[in-house]
Amino acid sequence: PFAPMTRGSKHYSTFVRTDLSTFVRTTTGNSPIRWIAGISFLLAAALPCSADLPNGNAQIHGGTNDSTIVITTTRRLAGAIDSLKWNGHEFINSTDHGRQLQSACSFDNTWDAGAETFNPTEAGSRRDGAGANSTSRLLEITASGNHLRTRTQMAFWLAPGERSEGQLARNTNTLSDYVLTKDVTIGFGRWPQALDYRVTFSVPAGAQHVSAQFEALTGYMPPEFSSFWEFNPATGKLQPLSDGPGEIKNPVVLATPDGNFAMGIFAPPQQQPETRGPSFGRWKFAGARVVKWNCVYRVHNPQGIRSGDYNYRMLVPVGTLAQVEVMLRDWRELRW
Repeated sequence: PFAPMTRGSKHYSTFVRTDLSTFVRTTTGNSPIRWIAGISFLLAAALPCSADLPNGNAQIHGGTNDSTIVITTTRRLAGAIDSLKWNGHEFINSTDHGRQLQSACSFDNTWDAGAETFNPTEAGSRRDGAGANSTSRLLEITASGNHLRTRTQMAFWLAPGERSEGQLARNTNTLSDYVLTKDVTIGFGRWPQALDYRVTFSVPAGAQHVSAQFEALTGYMPPEFSSFWEFNPATGKLQPLSDGPGEIKNPVVLATPDGNFAMGIFAPPQQQPETRGPSFGRWKFAGARVVKWNCVYRVHNPQGIRSGDYNYRMLVPVGTLAQVEVMLRDWRELRW
């Protein structure tokens, strides 16, 4: 329903929340002293001290001898996925803090208040750029064998006072109080290089929104993945797709022209109240030399959406284009 937006080299479809001070204001009364006490209490109770935070450098492995996959997370990105290699070939174009395999969200978007103006983002902020640090705060990471789990307090993409396409940031902090938990397993069914990818967006108590847009997962890929495909569930086959931009109802795949390397996104219907999706998007940014796919869910309730956890599960097929087509055909009848 809203216009796509480009965040520097990062792209979103369209995506607001109340900041932490608003939450404290609704729960501790009107005294400024109570606000400060409330903030201190909440942060002390909910978050570890910075000295106890993990650094985010980790790696998991999966696959077989002739089909290996390696996923790397880094401190620079607060535990977001910096690299995905299959048979030694890189699938992620990680440049700033927007181009990763990662998740983000936004709320109450309109034509005059676009996604990036209130946009908690897993890997960090626009201001982080290509630097060595992230404004996002990694709270927990576990990496063992073929399994990865992280919990991250997400940064706002824009800092207060910054603008996206002329629109002023709506957030008043650089670090949001929205938390993303991701759970990634390499291997699903008979496919050792597929990813079983689960995310939970935690919307804080007291947040007041009428709509949410959850970019449950996006993958920014090198420009060599210039061949775009759509999976047709009725035929069980891939068919050519334009580079958009925009979202469609069927799963999207990006591949190299020779078909030797491909990655896509799949999610079966997930029955959740007040929710539309999944929809699948694709973009080509010729100037920035990057391509992208994503999986999006939208929640709307004129009386206000609920706070708490929003859970989404997806599968990421990785391999040759022919292998990815068979994976999607295997999965088309899945229901969570």
